Amino acid sequence: MSGHKDKILEVCNASSKNTMMETLEIEYIDVGENFLVGKMPVTSKVHQPDGVLHGGAMVALAESVGSTASYIFLNAQEYYIRGIEISANHVKSVKEGFVFAKAVVVHRGRTTQLWEIKITNEANELVSICKLTTIALPKK
Repeated sequence: MSGHKDKILEVCNASSKNTMMETLEIEYIDVGENFLVGKMPVTSKVHQPDGVLHGGAMVALAESVGSTASYIFLNAQEYYIRGIEISANHVKSVKEGFVFAKAVVVHRGRTTQLWEIKITNEANELVSICKLTTIALPKK
């Protein structure tokens, strides 16, 4: 994996062109044997009206990173990856800077995959914890 890390991140970031991930400025920054990390800037574009990061933007970040991780770790030539369930618990507010989402595989089945995604701020404090279930659908 380490020899291919830069290429994997390049492909993941290129796949975000003209998508919501590009709109939210999500960037994939690290990948390993069982995880993927993405970051997103916290600006007024992703604030709720009172000036803090919108929970929906955090969920979009979590699902983007978790689904992309499934795409990496499964044979994307043979399967479509779809998120089928996500839950989130937001525990801290963020007004500015960056948030980081690390998706770690909990269960890697042939059909469904379970991901834990922790979102942290620049001080590495937990902001949100999400659970994502993805499904691999065969391409026909």
